[in-house]
Amino acid sequence: MNHDSYSADYIRDILQSVKTIALVGASANSVRPSYFVMKYLLDKGYEVIPVNPGLAGQQLLGQTVYASLKDIPKPIDMVDVFRNSEAAGPVTDEALSLDPKPGVIWMQLSVRNDEAAAKAEAQGLRVVMNRCPKMEYGKLSGEWAWVGGNSGIISSRKQAMHESGKMQSLGLGPRKGY
Repeated sequence: MNHDSYSADYIRDILQSVKTIALVGASANSVRPSYFVMKYLLDKGYEVIPVNPGLAGQQLLGQTVYASLKDIPKPIDMVDVFRNSEAAGPVTDEALSLDPKPGVIWMQLSVRNDEAAAKAEAQGLRVVMNRCPKMEYGKLSGEWAWVGGNSGIISSRKQAMHESGKMQSLGLGPRKGY
């Protein structure tokens, strides 16, 4: 897999298929990117489980914080790594030790660990590096244009309003029923 460029279909398939996301490196500080990414993904209907050993047992945005991936009492679909590139290796190793394994390892902006990606892919997981699921969701849903961003997607489809009052397009509207 070429981790320098991902197709819209690859990202869309991941964002449509995952329901439960473990966010490793979650912060209680509301100005930290991990906080507002978690809030955004929760608002879109994903179940987001924060992981931070310093906050374990506390509540963050209404969700219980766990010390590690292995402490989460349910299967997870995706691990979102909000740690540095070096730490992404041990986080990936821990994710690969879970039973069942998550289907996706997602490394945030500026986080890239090719060795960890190769290990995960060798065990059948999909990997995204140096991307933010909040930003990718926004690009695919059309929300990115609301703040002047260029999604890089050309479409003649007119965006439609979802019953929530939020715009949706490309099949990435607010998630329900999970």
